Amino acid sequence: MVSYMISASAGRPVTKSQLAYETIKARILDGRYGPGYRLVLDQIGRELDVSAVPVREALRRLEAEELIEFERNVGARVVAIDPTAYQHAMQTVAIVEGAATGLAAPHLTAEALGRARELNDRMRRSLAEFDPLAFTALNAEFHEVLFRACPNPNLVDLVQRCWTRLAAVRDSTFTSVPGRAPVSVEEHEQLLELIESGAEPAEVERFARSHRMATLDAYLARDR
Repeated sequence: MVSYMISASAGRPVTKSQLAYETIKARILDGRYGPGYRLVLDQIGRELDVSAVPVREALRRLEAEELIEFERNVGARVVAIDPTAYQHAMQTVAIVEGAATGLAAPHLTAEALGRARELNDRMRRSLAEFDPLAFTALNAEFHEVLFRACPNPNLVDLVQRCWTRLAAVRDSTFTSVPGRAPVSVEEHEQLLELIESGAEPAEVERFARSHRMATLDAYLARDR
């Protein structure tokens, strides 16, 4: 028999395995379980008041998402992403998010665009007392408002998966290159103006992709 619990956020029953998966994943993405952190089944099970079985199932899902890895005689550990893997993740995000944003452009409502501009204004105001992690969170929310309107659900899902993989770095690009932050805000404004002007989806896609690649280029150039 499958045991269920009620998800407080969604108000619907979730399995113990799903609960373990969501909890562990959240802790990886917010940094509580940092690179190399050892995930002990019994310990996590006691914290969540579940057996080791649903925890093991959750870890296998996270392994498939490449957020954790299993080491012989050690067990499960949170992966650490090397610079090359980070570069590949950013390139992938640039391609798929650019495509999704371009397709979404004709479907964005005035309300959605207003929300995006509000987020960008908050990012601009935050520059005075810069917190790179908070800025990164606002940045992710800004871009999600735009690409979520994409009519291709498979592409939206792919973008979200890429963001999850990128978030596993558990560090902000803006920590390494804080000077990129104000430029990014201005590029956001240009992107919104482009969408509001009724630009062709292909043009919006090119701009969104170049915006993302510019952030990667700034990151790669930091040590040059």
